[in-house]
Amino acid sequence: MSNLNISITEAAQGYLRELLAKQNSDGIAVRIFVENPGTPRAECCMAYCTPGEELVDDIRIPMDGFTTFIEFKSEPYLQDAVIDYNKDRFGGQLTFKAPKSKVPQIGESSSLEERINHVLFSEINPGLAAHNGNVSLLEVFNDEKEGMTAVLKFGGGCQGCSAVDMTLKQGVETTLKASIPELQRVVDSTDHTVTDNAYFR
Repeated sequence: MSNLNISITEAAQGYLRELLAKQNSDGIAVRIFVENPGTPRAECCMAYCTPGEELVDDIRIPMDGFTTFIEFKSEPYLQDAVIDYNKDRFGGQLTFKAPKSKVPQIGESSSLEERINHVLFSEINPGLAAHNGNVSLLEVFNDEKEGMTAVLKFGGGCQGCSAVDMTLKQGVETTLKASIPELQRVVDSTDHTVTDNAYFR
């Protein structure tokens, strides 16, 4: 049983019913999910879902005239989301407000990426913000020689900063490894030749 609290307004449901009717496909539904959940790059997405395209663990929400499927792993990031439709002189626009989409959610089944993002969000970025800087996770991979590796990207005042190596090694890497023991290596993908916004040059 899902505890998901998501609101799809009457206006949005009416708009979606019209869109789905134009597809001429029996039983077509909509599927909602979050790309890059729990990160600053989080993006709420909605796609057509023909019968059979939904996943076994999707959360099914019956609507008046159609069905909405919610991706199971996106559920915590869509808590308290509101989907609305606003008419304007150009026709109208579907709006998606999901206040928890960028907030890392941590639990027993959290992935390594989610746990790294949680540490970046709650422990590391608040400190870097004092220098107008930030750091985000690009990817995690298992290197045969080096082990589990996180690739980070620095931005704002950290990009091109002369102290970034010290920040990475003594601050970010130490904090991440202390919180996530299976992480063996942290690397920086940032192009630090761009120094326009650097805090220290």
